[in-house]
Amino acid sequence: MSIETSIAALVEDETGQPYPYRRVELVEPDWTRFPGWKDVTAAEWESVQWQRSHCVKNLKQLREVLGDLVDERFYADLERDQAERATMSMLVPPQMLNTMAPHVTPKGPGSLTDAFYADPVRHYMLPVLSDRRTDWPSHPHATRDSLHEHDMWAVEGLTHRYPTKVLAELLPTCPQYCGHCTRMDLVGNSTPTVEKLKLTGKPNDRLGAMIDYLRRTPSVRDVVVSGGDVANMPWPRLEAFLTELLTVENIRDIRLATKALIGMPQHWLQPDVVEGVHRVATLARSQGVSLAMHTHANHANSVTPMVARGAKAMLDAGLRDVRNQGVLLNGVNADPHALLDLCFRLLDGAQVMPYYFYMCDMIPFSEHWRVSVADAQRLQHHIMGYLPGYATPRIVCDVPFVGKRWVHQIAGYDTERGISHWTKNYRTSIEAGDAEALSRTYTYYDPIHTLPEAGRAWWEEHGRLDESALKAAEVAEASRRTAALQAW
Repeated sequence: MSIETSIAALVEDETGQPYPYRRVELVEPDWTRFPGWKDVTAAEWESVQWQRSHCVKNLKQLREVLGDLVDERFYADLERDQAERATMSMLVPPQMLNTMAPHVTPKGPGSLTDAFYADPVRHYMLPVLSDRRTDWPSHPHATRDSLHEHDMWAVEGLTHRYPTKVLAELLPTCPQYCGHCTRMDLVGNSTPTVEKLKLTGKPNDRLGAMIDYLRRTPSVRDVVVSGGDVANMPWPRLEAFLTELLTVENIRDIRLATKALIGMPQHWLQPDVVEGVHRVATLARSQGVSLAMHTHANHANSVTPMVARGAKAMLDAGLRDVRNQGVLLNGVNADPHALLDLCFRLLDGAQVMPYYFYMCDMIPFSEHWRVSVADAQRLQHHIMGYLPGYATPRIVCDVPFVGKRWVHQIAGYDTERGISHWTKNYRTSIEAGDAEALSRTYTYYDPIHTLPEAGRAWWEEHGRLDESALKAAEVAEASRRTAALQAW
């Protein structure tokens, strides 16, 4: 037994609790442990320009950073995934890559290989082919736009799903691309398996149309400003949009969605950005509007002192809150200890409020990440009681055509076939004339590999599509989405 294991066991014995809380000081991993960054200075590391210009976008650049510390089999595994399965192109900022295998000191060729294969952040930022399932790599009901956000566009890029809330997708790019991205059909560069859709309107026209729609729709009070990631929009343009948004009288809540606070906090530490956030926050507060930031951390290792500095800068600039919306991912955080470690690291170390954990959406090639509704319910049970009530995250299922539902709001559940049933209490923007929208049940599907033998057998009989039928379905879906975009 290692010293660390012994200490952990002793703490658990002393507390008598299943989860032994302990305050952990944040540490920035030593980036010079990687050969490609051995001469990088602290000033360079803290520069957003350096971070952006040194993002890892392909295998060649990853080799330049890691060298022979990772075996050739890992690079080959990654290359095959990029060619055969990846729905997102490779884009990993140095800040994010540096949180992979953060506690391992390399001792020569191949010494990081096992640590990289096992690493939770690597698992979703640099997925490899051997991560994916071979029995059911995709669920039969997986779709590119699994939440049907485009079907609910009021104008191009503005999803009106909830009665009082909209999602404004200002742009289709991020500073980093997560393998499990729910907007994989629109965000980022095309991959060999996914030809991405493109926004067709000019940016100023699209943003203007969003503002016009909000002025005409007084029932909307809450705007999530997202993308992509707002950190990829030049600050003057983003500030202009936010300032215009604050002239819409019915808007009372504005939330800035950015994973860059975790993956590239250097962006939110730039003096001109901090000053701009202060201007917008001051204006919002003077009008009684709540301005907050939502970020996306999935593992405790991602929360470093640089992240804490970025969060503090945003709070000091006047944001009401910085909140985290993680995704529940097998192999990353689908464990009570991992979830609680992350929540306490956010709350204690970075003043970031744990808010939601979403179940991973039913996009193609995501079955190795997804967990069942039953497992999500168990996880919710196990994390209750440790955190303050206001900081205890809700685990939610984003049900197609419904929206966020707490995992215990289930209306019915066939656990053998993994089919859950859900109801809702509001109409989406495409259901104004649907008399049955509030009375029907909507379905969500567990990963097939999590089912009992009888359930797996049922799906083998009823859920298989041959390769040609699957390809035809994908082509038809892509054509429908392209036609819908062109209609704008």
